[in-house]
Amino acid sequence: MKIICVGRNYVEHVHELGNEITTEPLLFIKPATALLVNGALKYPAFTKNLHYECELVLKVSKAGFNVLRGDAEEYYEEISLGIDFTARDIQDKLKGKGLPWEKAKAFDGSAVVGHFIDKDHFKDIRNAGFQLIKNGITVQDGNTALMIYTIDVLIEEITKYFTIEPGDLIFTGTPKGVGSTVKGDTYKGILGDIEVLASEIV
Repeated sequence: MKIICVGRNYVEHVHELGNEITTEPLLFIKPATALLVNGALKYPAFTKNLHYECELVLKVSKAGFNVLRGDAEEYYEEISLGIDFTARDIQDKLKGKGLPWEKAKAFDGSAVVGHFIDKDHFKDIRNAGFQLIKNGITVQDGNTALMIYTIDVLIEEITKYFTIEPGDLIFTGTPKGVGSTVKGDTYKGILGDIEVLASEIV
């Protein structure tokens, strides 16, 4: 199982971090050890600036390579929310040197995922709303309609390079509202009208 992540897929999030919009999806991978299902994340000792980034997550249902965007819906049946926890200070340092991001993005427990629901719960997955609630306050309010690269385009692009396999997870990018977190913070993720995610920092 692998976790394929997409960066810079919402315009306002790109702007809030002072980045540039990419001309193609920005992809990176987290290992299976990054996965944490609705659990508590221990604040990593190596960072002083841990950030949350809530995202729609797809669970791959069948293997595929070079999938055309018109066929993309055949490759996932369930969706959820996840938090891509990021050591922002480490990431900024690595980016400044032109180095890979794994230390900042792929550490143990950095991919918190909620429970999955059938994608057919939504009339149109291309217009699905979701929220991240931190300590009782909504900090991210996203909608897949605001993605720069749609889910179908993402699957087409990902499978140009990687074979997707059943159980793989695809984090589709985060909307605006990312921020820092500290020990004791609690998180709830609402997908449509369903609470799918619960986590905390310890």
